[in-house]
Amino acid sequence: MKARHLGSALLLVCACTITAAQQRNINFDLLQAVRSGSEASVRDLLDQGASPNTRNRLGDTPLNSAARNGNLAMARLLLERGADVNLANLARVTPLMSAAFGGHADIVKLLLEAKADLRPADRVDKTAMIYAAGNGNAECVQALLAAGIDVNARYAHDATALMWAAAYGKDENVRLLLSRGADPSVRDDRGESALSIAQQEKHSGTVALLQAAVAGK
Repeated sequence: MKARHLGSALLLVCACTITAAQQRNINFDLLQAVRSGSEASVRDLLDQGASPNTRNRLGDTPLNSAARNGNLAMARLLLERGADVNLANLARVTPLMSAAFGGHADIVKLLLEAKADLRPADRVDKTAMIYAAGNGNAECVQALLAAGIDVNARYAHDATALMWAAAYGKDENVRLLLSRGADPSVRDDRGESALSIAQQEKHSGTVALLQAAVAGK
């Protein structure tokens, strides 16, 4: 009798072990399918039970990868299937940050519609707005402003979005931020303004834009 119970228990353990291994494999396949951009494969794997919130060794979820790659259809599918819109990777980069960095405005808007959190900062203290202003584009910046971010919000070291746009010579972003009320006269904790930062980085077009803005105040 005891032997029969022990045998049943061992079979159950083996079955659970096999199931766990299969789940790990299917989740790995999902990450690979997202990376390759195969929406059909991703849909099939999700139908088979793959987790939309599985992670790779860097902590990236399928949604974070889709946002980084600019794959709108993939991002929408993952959200529909339960992906966590705010799940960050090991560097604390969220899908919204990834999309903003890449200038993928359509995905930024999709994530905002899914209630992406505007506030998080990653390990280097950058937020989605910082990435949009310094690396993305005006459409991303506009979407974040429309979602409620203060145009003169202060980030790490008292820097503003205008300062980040100026630092990278993103003239389109500078124009938009100024038109939305960004203050070019404020200074960070080093005493630098958006204008002085643009001058240091030798972005002549940005310098001209900010000089005109300062003169007009």
